[in-house]
Amino acid sequence: TGVDIVKAQLRIAAGATLEEAGLVQDNISARGVAIQCRVTTENPEKDFAPDTGTLSVYRHSAGCGIRMDGIGYSGLTITPYYDSMLVKYTARGSDFPETLARMKRVLQECRIRGVMTNIPFLLNVLTHPEF
Repeated sequence: TGVDIVKAQLRIAAGATLEEAGLVQDNISARGVAIQCRVTTENPEKDFAPDTGTLSVYRHSAGCGIRMDGIGYSGLTITPYYDSMLVKYTARGSDFPETLARMKRVLQECRIRGVMTNIPFLLNVLTHPEF
């Protein structure tokens, strides 16, 4: 949208109106599409129960229009005491088909072994006709 959301939030917190913060709907237009997927150590076949263990293989994917936020690595021990998210991917593109293709590719290229993940579930959602 071209809006610096942090700057706008700070101005609003200081008492500015939405208009004063530059948030006028007529001036805001979408400039692309984004899809976000959280890869977790949860097993969709067991009601998304968290899985624990040691990552024997961890290779994240990357590429044009992909942002990766995570800290996985081979040898990492996954315990039940923290959030089960390993990595969050954000795909960005000029339209929905382009963005969807990027997200599917990044999930298909991601390699995580040693624990169950929700990657097959995410791919199923992304390829479902109603999505």
